[in-house]
This record gives sequence, structure tokens and C-alpha cells, in this order.
Amino acid sequence: MDNIGGAEIVTLTLARELNADIYTTNINGDHIKEMGFEDVLPRIQSIGKIPIQAPFRHQFCFYKFWRLNLSKYKPDLKYDKYIISGDWAMSGATHNKPNLWYVHSPLHELWELKQYIRNSLPSLWKKLSYDVWVWFNRKLTLRYAKHIDTITCNSVNTKDRIKKYYKREAMVVNPPVYTNDYSHRSVNPETPTNSLQNTKYWLSVNRLFANKRIEIQLEAFRNMPDQKLIIVGSYEKGAQQFESYKKKLEDNCPSNVVIQNWVSREELIDLYTNCTGFITTSLKEDFGLTAVEALASGKPVIAPNEGGYKETIVDGVHGVLIDEIDADKVINAVTSI
Repeated sequence: MDNIGGAEIVTLTLARELNADIYTTNINGDHIKEMGFEDVLPRIQSIGKIPIQAPFRHQFCFYKFWRLNLSKYKPDLKYDKYIISGDWAMSGATHNKPNLWYVHSPLHELWELKQYIRNSLPSLWKKLSYDVWVWFNRKLTLRYAKHIDTITCNSVNTKDRIKKYYKREAMVVNPPVYTNDYSHRSVNPETPTNSLQNTKYWLSVNRLFANKRIEIQLEAFRNMPDQKLIIVGSYEKGAQQFESYKKKLEDNCPSNVVIQNWVSREELIDLYTNCTGFITTSLKEDFGLTAVEALASGKPVIAPNEGGYKETIVDGVHGVLIDEIDADKVINAVTSI
């Protein structure tokens, strides 16, 4: 709960609607308040901090939740059920039952994006170290999965991955979105609309991870100097896995693109309301919460024709789905819209 993205928003929403407590590791209270969940904050407790650097972050997360036994940690509280909402928290199923695992993605680093991540590593020894780490943690997660009673997930796309990797069936429950919080405003090119960029603009909202392929967006808008793009990119300060990609993007950012590293929920809703349309280039996205937020704002979405986007966007109706997305195809989609 320190870098608040889609998965964390889902967890906070569930906690609010189910009047549930949250046990987590790192907590950023200011970000939680700014995303509109100040009422949930008193019910969030840390079970101990973990490092911010990968892969130590992941490993310590597994360890902390594996040790967690709430019947002993909080003997005065009797919970009816434990919801594990967080993929690196699945080890919490070991001592907390009955439980339900809400899967956002079956641990990308170990399964679906394994080859993509390996190919991005700069040296042979890092690739080999990564191979060993993946081998060890795959065995660990398969062991933890045996302690999970019920599995639900965010999309049919994720359901298929759970079946592929864990040989388990899952029920699809799409992530909750407060769609009534969003509204549509048609953009008049002669009227200044937004405090961040007083002109027409496209919007992109992502974590600053390499698999979001934000460099495609930069390249597309570099070749559309008459168009503007605002990128909201959350990241964890000091974490190498974020900082290196953030620097790469900033070093290659054209003048007609603005990168905002953090905005409040109120500011984010305003950005959705006033944008021309929404762009995402995420690789094999599990569900795609931001696309739903854009649709709730009545804005067309440009997205890859893959992953969870195929479950929420009808090509030619809600926007444009692109096969094998690249900068030229994004330009064509912007032009057609």
C-alpha cells in the first residue's frame, strides 16, 4: 500500500464496502487519502516493512504473509473469512482459513511475462540468476496455492492463466469501479480545459513498469507535434525497477508530452473528464482498470487487442483495439478517432 495503482484501489474498495480490515506491509497514508480512501485508513495495519528493491521486495512479502497467523496475531478478533487481494500475498493462505484469493495476475514475474523480463536483462549472469529465482518461486507458489480454498479473479483472461499455471478453476468477478464518480465533457478546442495543460490532450494512466510499453506512446506523439499527451505514471521513489524506466522515459520525452508522477483522485477524475481520449499500450494486461475509468468518462480508448482489454472494449464502438501495437498504429488510431 505504498504505490497505489489499480490492484490497491480494488483492495481499498473491497475494504470499504465489506467493512474489512487490511493487513499489509508498507503503507503510504498520504497517497491513500489523496485517492479518496481516508475512511479506510484507520483499518489498515502493517505486519512489517519490506524493502523497496526487487526481488527482495517480492521475497520478503512472501515471507511476511507466510508468517502471518491472524488467529494468534489478533486473538481478540474473529474473522469470518480472509480475502487475499495481492498476488505476492498469496502465502497468507497458509495460516488463515477459510480464505479466498482474488487474483489480479498470477505473478507476472514468474509466469506470463517471464520471457519478456528475461530478454530485458542486460547480462548473462543476471539472466541466469533470474532463471534460478523463477524456478525457486514457482515451486514455492505452487505449494502456497494448495492452501487456498477459493479462487476468484478479475477477468476471463486471468481465469485462463490460473487454469494454465495452477491447474485450478476460478470465478470471474470484475474489479469494482465507482463509475458514477466519472463524467463526460466534450472538449472544445477553443476553450482551455485543464490546469495541467490548457489545450486538448490525450491521457495515459499507468505504473512506470517496462511492460506498460510507454515508449510507444512517446514515439507516436513525437511524430504528432500538433497533439498533446498527459501521462500519469505512478512509481515507487528509490526503487530501481521504477527509477531506471522513469529516467529512460524522461530522457526521451518529446515537448508535447507531460509526465505527471502523481495526481490525487480528484485531479485524475478531472483529467479523464476533460481529455480527448485515452491511450494504453500495456503488454498482456490482466484486466485494465484504467480503460474502464476512461469508458465511464465517455472517452474513446486506444488499446492493444490482447489481454483483458478484449473483454471491456468493442473495437469501433468504444475506441480502437490494435493488433501488434506500435507507434505508427497508435498514430493511425488517434487520426481516425
